[in-house]
Amino acid sequence: MAEKVVAETEELPKTIVRRVVKEKLSQLSREGEISVLREALLALSESSRIFIHYVSATESKRQTINAEDVFKALEEIEFAEFVEPLRASLEDFRQKNAGKRSGSRKVKETKKGEEDTHVENGDDGKHPENNDDKHDAPDNE
Repeated sequence: MAEKVVAETEELPKTIVRRVVKEKLSQLSREGEISVLREALLALSESSRIFIHYVSATESKRQTINAEDVFKALEEIEFAEFVEPLRASLEDFRQKNAGKRSGSRKVKETKKGEEDTHVENGDDGKHPENNDDKHDAPDNE
């Protein structure tokens, strides 16, 4: 039996595939968490990888593929029913990340403001108890 070997760089991360599959199956199951055999995960991972290559090849006219290119490719390969749910998921993702980005921006601005305040006061912002300069020379008393 000939086995096709896929380069490791082309494989999807197994832990992510496992997490996605188990989360989705758990949502659909009335019995809670479902066990997924290793071969099933491998088959899903390989199917996903091939699907990604197929969609990418459909819309490979440029160096960079964006979300709209993927939506267009899905319509071209007759998977148009996935476009609207994917658009909704993408919008949710963007909104969640926009909140994270604005939160990290606020933290950076706060830190920058604190640094500016320390510099204005002639302080380097370091706490004296953490300053190890006093321990550089040995004590000869």
